[in-house]
Amino acid sequence: MQELDMFFDHFEDARNLFETVRSRIEALGPTQEKISKTQIAFRRRKDFVWIWIPEKHLHRKAAPLVLSISFPQPEPSPRWKQLVEVSPGCFMHHLELYRIEAIDEEVDQWLRKAWDLAA
Repeated sequence: MQELDMFFDHFEDARNLFETVRSRIEALGPTQEKISKTQIAFRRRKDFVWIWIPEKHLHRKAAPLVLSISFPQPEPSPRWKQLVEVSPGCFMHHLELYRIEAIDEEVDQWLRKAWDLAA
């Protein structure tokens, strides 16, 4: 079983959401993908997007997938589940994804901005 298949084993809804996010990121230009036990990171010069499955860690029903994006300042939107300043000038934004339709133009703009900042 491939590493990506193992990451999404028993989480098919999360896999479908991931593939949509991944295709949007790949359309921006070259990136590297790094799969760990807990998350998948997308990287240019530095990591800029992280994907993770809450149910794996919370052991209870949760959003199928969370998209986490780092920005140097808060991005205002009521869509963010959580926004945390993890270090000075590094704000981690967490977006719960339940449906493919939620990966819309606004998400594309956030992905583009993060991709540009990671160059």
